[in-house]
Amino acid sequence: MYTFGPIPSRRLGRSLGINNIPPKICSYTCVYCQQGHSTHMQIERQPFYEPEEIYAEVKEVVERASEQGEVIDYLSFVPDGEPTLDINLGKEIELLRPLGLKIAVITNASLLWREDVRRDLSKADWVSVKVDAVDEAVWRKTDHPVKTLSLDKILEGILLFREEFKGKLFTETMLIRSINDEKDTLEKNAQFIERVNPDTAYLTIPTRPPADNWVQPPEEYAINRAYQIYADRIKKVECLLGYEGNSFSSTGDITEDLLNITSVHPMRQDAVEELLGKAGESWTIVDDLLTHEKLVEIQFDGRRFFMRKLHDKYKR
Repeated sequence: MYTFGPIPSRRLGRSLGINNIPPKICSYTCVYCQQGHSTHMQIERQPFYEPEEIYAEVKEVVERASEQGEVIDYLSFVPDGEPTLDINLGKEIELLRPLGLKIAVITNASLLWREDVRRDLSKADWVSVKVDAVDEAVWRKTDHPVKTLSLDKILEGILLFREEFKGKLFTETMLIRSINDEKDTLEKNAQFIERVNPDTAYLTIPTRPPADNWVQPPEEYAINRAYQIYADRIKKVECLLGYEGNSFSSTGDITEDLLNITSVHPMRQDAVEELLGKAGESWTIVDDLLTHEKLVEIQFDGRRFFMRKLHDKYKR
């Protein structure tokens, strides 16, 4: 399956996710990643799936959701890895255009120094780029990039994309306690993001189980300090600190819905319960998926989360 959702997004409303990258192929292995550490790191673009297959599945899900009265605000490329590693990304966006829905891409920005990547991303309506740190040492400690990547080239690529892109551009900074939440780091970030002039600069914190279990969100005072530093330079700053809600939707097969959503979006127990309730199903479905090791249970911040087991994903 290439799709998951529709799911609630704190930025995109109701989003149908598109997974155009196999599990954990990325240019980064961020300490906070909800999907765990990258299993294969690269910066070379390549084809992964057939664009026509992705289009056919998205079209089917959109039509099924429409028949059931489900609203989809965006088609969102937010896969298990870095979406711009897919050399067919631009073609996939073009194929999806006739569906009449806005298209979003959430990228770590690591390949924006490449003209072909900027050209592909320019076909989208809404793009979010990661700016966790513009200090070299902090960036490497937070995002653990492929060693050959150059932060200076990435930042230059972001600025070039801002000049070229006609759609909505956003930045996102994931704040990690004692890593990139220090005053000096945040001031450098804000100075750069001011130059980018995004539609909104988002400050986020981990709300799902991270790759490294030592990762913690900053203290409240540090989050407020980050906001004040950003807001002093950037025209619009928003904090995304809370849980995005439980308005997940079933599009037919509840087992597949659970597996597809949790493949890139770990779900809290109460969200799973609500989804099961909407489908008229019981918790025995979850117990069965756990027994057969298709789902795993994770404890984080005093709550139970459920996530699809990685080695089972994308067996086609």
